[in-house]
Amino acid sequence: MTKRGFASDNNAGVHPAILDAIAKVNEGHMVGYGGDPVTRQAVDRFKQEFGDDIEVFFTFNGTGANVLSLSSLTQSFNSIICADTAHIQVDECGAPEKLTGCKLIPVPSRQGKIYREDIKTHLHGFGFEHHAQPGVISISQVTELGTLYSVEEIKVITDLAHEHGMFVHMDGARIANAAAALNLPFRAFTRDAGIDVLSFGGTKNGMMMGEAVIFFNAEQARMTKYIRKQSMQLFSKMRFISAQFLAYFEGELWKQNADHANKMALLLEQEVAKVNGVALTQKTQANGVFAIIPANIIPKLQEQYFFYMWDESRSEVRWMTSFDTTENDIYGFVNALKALL
Repeated sequence: MTKRGFASDNNAGVHPAILDAIAKVNEGHMVGYGGDPVTRQAVDRFKQEFGDDIEVFFTFNGTGANVLSLSSLTQSFNSIICADTAHIQVDECGAPEKLTGCKLIPVPSRQGKIYREDIKTHLHGFGFEHHAQPGVISISQVTELGTLYSVEEIKVITDLAHEHGMFVHMDGARIANAAAALNLPFRAFTRDAGIDVLSFGGTKNGMMMGEAVIFFNAEQARMTKYIRKQSMQLFSKMRFISAQFLAYFEGELWKQNADHANKMALLLEQEVAKVNGVALTQKTQANGVFAIIPANIIPKLQEQYFFYMWDESRSEVRWMTSFDTTENDIYGFVNALKALL
């Protein structure tokens, strides 16, 4: 078995309870494309979290969830405002722009977050036919730098958007880590904070595959089923995604996994902070640790515990923990780091 590293929580395996849930629905035949009872149960489970009037659409992956969300909220003449570090800007190979036709406008972020005053500079040209019409503000929770928006910070952004007739999308690829770290129910920092559409992730926190797009206003989802089909995100054997979400919510497995990953990141931060030659670049709030280490040791350290560079220009690296990271992984990694330094 390959040694656990710190490259991405996507690199972790699948939680045994999730695998068991998949196996349990792998008997007999069920109606495809979401017409099965397992999918209805999963949708009902999301309604318990967010309210009976929501609309839920399952997708294969996070990029698909983000594109489906944004496509449902926009016309091709709109613009989408996001952080310059946002996944939709940096890591989705232009898919949001290609498939929505919209212009992405990156805003300089501070510790991964964007703020009212920086967003406001892009809110102009409304009604002017030569200007892409601002349509959506997209934020990530957890951000790509492992930081968290407070409920109050989110409300400031959603209020600004709604004042201008715009929508707010949340990329929640690591939403479980956010909820665990904030010690809040999902609804508190999404629907109740003014978010219009949420990409709800599970893959980074112990699921095999599958994300959910949640609309808090059904009117915004009128065309989403057609867009999902056109964008190749409609899974024929939907029960295998739905069963995972049922297991994910059962006994708050999502919280157990996220709490553990966050705890391991805090332990990693605590231990590497003691090592001379390591400079942490921000406070760890979820399951990501960012640090500057000498460039010459990085390849050797990666041979033992794989991880990614974050900002090569200043030798900044990113270390991600997962639901299956152990304390032994942390201490082994720190000892390897010390030895190389």
